[in-house]
Amino acid sequence: MALNGTSTSIQPDYDREAELRAFDEAKTGVKGLVDAGITEVPRIFHLPSPENLNSQQPGLTLPTIDLQGIDNNPIRRKEVIEEVKDALESWGFFQLVNHGIPNNILEEMIKGVMDFYEQDTEVKRQWYTRDMSGKTRVIYNSNFDLYAAPVTNWRDTFYCTMAPNPPEPHELPPPCRDILFKYSEQVMKLGVSLLELMAEALGLNHNHLLDMGCADGLAVLGHYYPTCPQPELTIGTPNHTDNSFITILLQDHMGGLKVFYQNQWTHVPPIPGAVVVNAGDFLQASPPLSLRVSFFILYYSLDIF
Repeated sequence: MALNGTSTSIQPDYDREAELRAFDEAKTGVKGLVDAGITEVPRIFHLPSPENLNSQQPGLTLPTIDLQGIDNNPIRRKEVIEEVKDALESWGFFQLVNHGIPNNILEEMIKGVMDFYEQDTEVKRQWYTRDMSGKTRVIYNSNFDLYAAPVTNWRDTFYCTMAPNPPEPHELPPPCRDILFKYSEQVMKLGVSLLELMAEALGLNHNHLLDMGCADGLAVLGHYYPTCPQPELTIGTPNHTDNSFITILLQDHMGGLKVFYQNQWTHVPPIPGAVVVNAGDFLQASPPLSLRVSFFILYYSLDIF
């Protein structure tokens, strides 16, 4: 999404809180607005000062690391460890290929998330909640910080904790139930391998991060960014870092991910079969580690954490 438009002025009689409540109580999210055929973006989504994030310095490309052979070729493993070290110290991000997750699992995960959001409104509405008490295993809504954030993002999300205590099958939405279990199992395996590589890159025992509990939990988020009638006025996700040890991000073919590197935003184009890895805040804050965390921003790609 290009952010080079001009936001409309806020009228004195604009009741933002009332609009937020009405939007939330409809329990249909941004997808519901699009399904209703809106032609103008509601004011709760307007950026106060739209920015231009379209600049792209030629030659800047997020590192891509190939894990092929790391388990049976010691020389290749050492090479990959150095690549991981360099990528995390400079970018805090890298793309990963030959990571072991089958392509059909990746494609099924993307389809499962799409199928969830494209369900009939009344069926999907039953999953909509802001109850974070743990009574429900799936938290589906639009903007977890809806009532606190200065701007509402053009995005719907579902969230589910898959480890250490996985949900029962009936606690997950049918359109993505089976694939959530399969995908989570694969991502957990990859996460363990990555944390071992990161530990070795830092000169530590390969089990150091695992012993710290960095791989004990796994949360899966499925974001959905519907087509926007006025994309210059709003944004899918603002610049942020992740409050996690690592994030493994699956983009769809649309792309939309940007990383802030060397004082400018850099596109991260999707690579078929690849995932994007990001060192989160917790990993950076865990002594004796010293990994870089970059700001990143997501537009209209469907991404799964």
